[in-house]
Amino acid sequence: MPEGERPRERLAHIGASGISQRELLAIILRTGPRGVGVLALADNLLQHFGGLSGLARADVRDLQNVHGMGQVKAITLKAVLELGKRMAFSGQELRMFVKTPADAAQVLMLEMGLAEQEEVRTLMLDTRNKVLGIPMIYKGSLNSASMRVGEVFKDAIRSNCACIVVAHNHPSGDPTPSAEDINVTRQLVSAGKLLDIEVLDHLVIAQNKYVSLKERGLGFE
Repeated sequence: MPEGERPRERLAHIGASGISQRELLAIILRTGPRGVGVLALADNLLQHFGGLSGLARADVRDLQNVHGMGQVKAITLKAVLELGKRMAFSGQELRMFVKTPADAAQVLMLEMGLAEQEEVRTLMLDTRNKVLGIPMIYKGSLNSASMRVGEVFKDAIRSNCACIVVAHNHPSGDPTPSAEDINVTRQLVSAGKLLDIEVLDHLVIAQNKYVSLKERGLGFE
């Protein structure tokens, strides 16, 4: 490859922001399989997983299924993607004020939108709607009907927060609330009134989409 087209040299010359995703991946991967250039390997990965968001959702075994991706390359790439996600999320909850469902979704989307397993989190807010924390309530296979209301409020009570936004994800990619989601929202709103912790909203998150049950009047009648 001519020196002026090599990803490392291009990054050194024009900076990281000036080169493409495939070139950044090529720098991380370093080499391609025998007879295949590293840029072609980067292209294969982006195509196979549907872009960077798909790569971030893939696990090490998924990455190794692509020709040229051994265990070391797969682990290295997964570590780099995880660092990027953590850097983007680090401290964000401590800086954010939540005024709208879109604000809440912005805080939660990065962490929950790419999750392959079902999760339930609460966005804990003070009286000025500043985010105090985002505890994980459940992770793994979850039936909304089996969600224990007490578990949802446990961290909120300990933190003495004024209100919460409840959120769970749909790994299927469809954020449409189910009948169970609506029913458990009613239970959470009722419990919040008894505990004097207002439930501001219940969000269903799916990749880069979300649905606010409050905006749709579901469970907040």
